[in-house]
Amino acid sequence: MESFLLFVMASLILIVTPGPDIIYVITRGISGGKWAGVMSAIGVTAGILVHTLAAALGLAVLLKTSTYMFWMLKIIGGIYLMYLGYQMIRNKNAFEITVLRGHLDMKKCFVQGFLSNVLNPKVALFFVAFLPQFVNVDSSSHGLHMVFLGLFFALMTITFLVILGLFAGAIGVWLRGKKNIAATIRIGSGSVLMLLGLRLLVPQRS
Repeated sequence: MESFLLFVMASLILIVTPGPDIIYVITRGISGGKWAGVMSAIGVTAGILVHTLAAALGLAVLLKTSTYMFWMLKIIGGIYLMYLGYQMIRNKNAFEITVLRGHLDMKKCFVQGFLSNVLNPKVALFFVAFLPQFVNVDSSSHGLHMVFLGLFFALMTITFLVILGLFAGAIGVWLRGKKNIAATIRIGSGSVLMLLGLRLLVPQRS
């Protein structure tokens, strides 16, 4: 239970942290209206779902094959998460939102959101690094556990992004006008991601 609560907390922080997915949904919502934002959110989440399930199933197979390799992956993943956190803190342009002019097709909003994640190897790498941290290697149901975590992450993501899409206009104006708050969120979220990576260096209780 403690591991799951940590997963939920870490996931929520990561989901609400401004990044390409959030900027994409807000941009489409401002430009094409709330339903363009919603369809963009669904597309983005569908792409995330592909990566989470692929990572979960692949990691489950790896764990069955070699526990040692799985632990090595966890350590490498932790270092990668620390790197992502550092990059997040350095990125001062996280809230740059542009408004596109012209009609936006709903199907195109979905497809672009989907492909932006499915075709991005960094998204796949992130989930390979993220999911193993919350899995007990000695558990007999580690595969199902990772699939459940992946699905739960996708559920939290689509809930947040759909709300974001519905209120994209107001949220976009607020984000552009709150540079200090934006910097605080960015630095805080990056720090949490770095601590999450460092957690792998601490021996876990069985």
